[in-house]
Amino acid sequence: MWDILQYPLFAWTPRQIWIIRRLVLRAFGATIGKGVHLYPSVRIAVPWNLAVGERAAIGDHAILYSLGKIWIGDYATVSQYAHICAGSHDYSNIEMPLVKSEIRIGEGSWVCADAFIGPGASVGAGSIVGARSVVTNDVPEMMVIVGNPAQVLKQRPAKGGSASS
Repeated sequence: MWDILQYPLFAWTPRQIWIIRRLVLRAFGATIGKGVHLYPSVRIAVPWNLAVGERAAIGDHAILYSLGKIWIGDYATVSQYAHICAGSHDYSNIEMPLVKSEIRIGEGSWVCADAFIGPGASVGAGSIVGARSVVTNDVPEMMVIVGNPAQVLKQRPAKGGSASS
């Protein structure tokens, strides 16, 4: 049903009418917090495997490939064209069975434009994944990471502090 109804009930809704998309996702089993902004061009594979905290934002054309559970924390941002991929295949098995892995995007974190978060990886609270970065391992809290594969660029300052290079 989701595959059939995602486009007419979700993608065709006016851009600023966030509440309709939240209601549609909840009707399909997603856990969606208050004030979440999901743009109409977001693609979601399995909505019942999606949990999004309060005031989070999912940008235009983001892909939430939720074969496994995807958790997006309060106040987190997943920018346009980012790809959160909670499914893959076990290449060590000749039959390459499907593997469904959980992904957690921490509270207040930011997955920038066109970044990729791979199966089983988590992004710690307050961290920033730079544009077009590829994350295949866990990201600690309060870090800025960039590149392919993503590497730590620097630590973010504590609340009220200033950045240091």
